[in-house]
Amino acid sequence: MAPRPFWTGHLKLSLVTCAVSMTPATTETERIRFHMMSRRTGHRVVVQYGDAATGKPVDDEDLVKGYPRGGDQYVLLEDEELDSVALESTHVIDIERFVDAGEIGWIWYDTPHYLMPDDKVGEEAFAVIRDAMRHTGTVGIARLVLYRREHAVLLEPRGKGIVVWTLRYGEEVRDPGDYVPANKMPEPDRQDVTLLGQVIGERMRPWNPDMIRDPVQARLQGIIDAKRRARPKKPINRSATAPADHVVNIMDALKASLKSAKGHKA
Repeated sequence: MAPRPFWTGHLKLSLVTCAVSMTPATTETERIRFHMMSRRTGHRVVVQYGDAATGKPVDDEDLVKGYPRGGDQYVLLEDEELDSVALESTHVIDIERFVDAGEIGWIWYDTPHYLMPDDKVGEEAFAVIRDAMRHTGTVGIARLVLYRREHAVLLEPRGKGIVVWTLRYGEEVRDPGDYVPANKMPEPDRQDVTLLGQVIGERMRPWNPDMIRDPVQARLQGIIDAKRRARPKKPINRSATAPADHVVNIMDALKASLKSAKGHKA
C-alpha cells in the first residue's frame, strides 16, 4: 500500500493551478535503528538539553536558537523572527523559471520526491504542465519549504508524474577544481584501456536493485536474530577477503581479470 503523502498543496504555473501531493521517493524505514540503553538497568536512556555553564536541565519552552558572534556571545533568534524570513506560502509550488533539462549537473541534486495530482479536477492541469516541460526538454525551478527549511527545488517530468528534487545551495557545493586530478596526468596505454574495456564488457549485467543491497544490514539482522534465540553467532572471518599487500603489473592484472571474468561467465 502506498504511504500517505507527507506534503499537500498546489502546483502553479502562470494561471494554471492544480492540487498536488508529494511523497519522498526514498525511504529508510527498513533500515535497522538502535536506541541508546543503560547496560546496568536495561532501560532506555533519555537525552535532555543542559546549560553548558550551570549544568542544569533546560526545559523545551526555554530553548532558543543562537548564532555565535565571537567568544561566548550569541545572537538569539526567536521562532517568530525565523518564520518572518520564510516563504509567505509554504504550500504552493510556483514555478518561477525553466532551464534546459541537461544543464544542471548531478552534484546540485539533493533529495527526490514524487509529485502527483491530488484530485480528479486537477489531473488535466497537472498533465499539461508535465507534458509541456517534456515537450520543451526543460525542467522547472521553484522554491518550497520542506523539513522546516526553505529549499530551491527542481521539477522534472518522469513517467506519468513529476519528480521534485531539492537542490543544494551554491555554498554547499565545493569547487571541483580543488579536488579533481590535475591536467598533467599520464596518458593511459591504449592496449590497457582496450583490455579493461573487455573486462567491463564481461561484467555487464542488466540493472537490478539487488546489486546494491546493504550487506551490513543483513549482518546486523543476523546478529539480532541470533541474540533473540540466545545462541552465540560465529564471528565473521574477514581474513579471506583481506587485500593482498603487494603491487602487480597493470597489464598482468588486466589479463588475469579478463580470464577470471570469462571463467565465471562460462
